[in-house]
Amino acid sequence: MILASTFSKSGSYFALTDDSKRLILFRTKPWQCLSVRSVVRRCTALTFTASEEKVLVADKSGDVYSFSVLEPHGSGKLELGHLSMLLDVAVSPDDRYVLTADRDEKIRVSWAAAPHNIESFCLGHTEFVSRIFVVPDHPELLLSSSGDRTLRLWQYRSGRELHCCHLPSLQEPTEPWSDKRFAASRITYWRQEDCVALLCDGLPVVCLFQLDAPRRQLVFQQQLTFQHRVWDVAFEEAQGLWVLQDCREAPLVLCRPVGGQWQSVPATTASKRVCAHLLENWAMLEGPAGTDGGFSSLYKATCDNMTTYLKKKEERLQRQLERKRRGGPPCGPGGQTKRMKAGRAPRSCSS
Repeated sequence: MILASTFSKSGSYFALTDDSKRLILFRTKPWQCLSVRSVVRRCTALTFTASEEKVLVADKSGDVYSFSVLEPHGSGKLELGHLSMLLDVAVSPDDRYVLTADRDEKIRVSWAAAPHNIESFCLGHTEFVSRIFVVPDHPELLLSSSGDRTLRLWQYRSGRELHCCHLPSLQEPTEPWSDKRFAASRITYWRQEDCVALLCDGLPVVCLFQLDAPRRQLVFQQQLTFQHRVWDVAFEEAQGLWVLQDCREAPLVLCRPVGGQWQSVPATTASKRVCAHLLENWAMLEGPAGTDGGFSSLYKATCDNMTTYLKKKEERLQRQLERKRRGGPPCGPGGQTKRMKAGRAPRSCSS
């Protein structure tokens, strides 16, 4: 099963990792497998550097390894490590910084040339950070999403939070998922309109925002609701927003802004051809894409010890009151009746 995949910036290379701990690198023009290499642990995210000379692979143990593209059979090099599981990795457009997001609510900004040097931390999320995205047209800005159901905008070099959008406040209370825990599984960006699309894992909705870069804020535009679970979304500059959903009749939907509102448009010849290919490989899609993203196991466990303590205390007090009413001896701390040891006389206070 494929765990993570990505294209390089120019689209010339494609890389994926699977549950057999393999990193597979392809050239796309024409399609050719360049190498199959082993990774140390199961991968959680990967990305190409802007120069397309390396692939960065983040894994479950919190480490990031780099693999050369120019030397496709070279072994991986350990670049940096966290103390907790990594969920996403990104690079700045100038390749100066490596950004990593982990399960412990942190986003770390490290120098690419010397990853042990940390430029900043972006702190503010209260649950695991599921996705991070450096905005291409505004390379100083970072978008992040989390299990705390927020989308945040950062000036990542200084670690300063610029804007926070609470996603539950955008939903109607009557919607069945309004009180459900969720995290974003995809953040994608459309340069034409400075539009940000956010896909929430396990929900049939896509949230659209306008990035107001001069004011350093996100403006909510619209929520697209679908009849089926959405597997993935991506912008195509010349077309609009492509939506891949769990529906054999219409697996691929194209959405465009019409009259100021985003809506689905009739299928084109090209989209029908792609849908035909998807249907031919539907069993493969239903495998990896049909499973949960795994975010449900990443939430912090809560344990309410106070409720149990108060309940036991109330029971103990009730037992003591009952014994007093019956004139019995007092109870000890554990609720047991105090007994005098045999052969020992009771002590009394001297006058």
